[in-house]
Amino acid sequence: MAIPILSMRDLPAPDFARALGASFRTYGFAMVSDHGMDNALIARGWDQARAFFALPDAAKRRHIVPGGAGQRGYTAFGVETAKGAAVSDLKEFWHVGRDLPAGSPLAGTMPPNLWPAEIPGFAPTFRALFAAFDAVGGRILSAIAVDLGLDADWFADPVRDGNSILRLLHYPPVAPTPAGLRAEAHEDINLITLLLGAEEAGLQLLSRDGQWIDVAPPPGALVVNVGDMLQRLTNHALPSTSHRVVNPPAERAGVPRYSMPFFLHLRPDWLIEALPQCTDAANPARHPPITAQAYLHERLAEIGLVKA
Repeated sequence: MAIPILSMRDLPAPDFARALGASFRTYGFAMVSDHGMDNALIARGWDQARAFFALPDAAKRRHIVPGGAGQRGYTAFGVETAKGAAVSDLKEFWHVGRDLPAGSPLAGTMPPNLWPAEIPGFAPTFRALFAAFDAVGGRILSAIAVDLGLDADWFADPVRDGNSILRLLHYPPVAPTPAGLRAEAHEDINLITLLLGAEEAGLQLLSRDGQWIDVAPPPGALVVNVGDMLQRLTNHALPSTSHRVVNPPAERAGVPRYSMPFFLHLRPDWLIEALPQCTDAANPARHPPITAQAYLHERLAEIGLVKA
């Protein structure tokens, strides 16, 4: 069972949209090459992420935002816990969000970014990477829209000023008998996720027949998966698939793992309700309408980042 590798050079051809939709319906995931993101920019991002996570623990903890639900700045090792899991994930991370214009009515739901002064160039690098991910995500959403029978620009307004997050992830070397996994099985909250860094083994998805299968993209390719918001929007026509990051084999236990997911979100005030194209008398809407912000809060409470 192999996830196909799709080339974004084929956009905007309808064949790409159909192939992307077919991969999502089968796996909830797709692998995408030729995305056009600047390799030099990505390399700077990796270098600066590694430099930040190499800082002393006390220095990193100065960048925790009290009461911020981990939405900006640093979240320490052992804080995030997958829904239903008994132990926390073996990871730490940094979040970069959208820079809103002054006076934006959405400022109450999207706090300003925090930047570590210890790492020169961190802010311009990750602002540029956020913009690059956002642009590629928009192109992929356009293909999803075409596959669903919508206008190609259908998602442009719902994601305008969306509450998207660029996460810099560090999974440290694991102990000989670790308590838990690098990331327990979970589904993503957002619309779609675009991931760099899955070349280091560990990412797995749960197939429709209940088997865990490895997700192993070629170097530099994006792994793209459906999030719960898109699953709700499509009334489960495009499924949000459980996935995890397993611990490495003994010979790789001392090797840290880094990845860079971009969680593409809807605008906070946008109402998520099932598309008419995805409902009928035999398949009515499975979920009531809910705003993107209310749904995000509900899910962040489930993983322990905010109080319900």
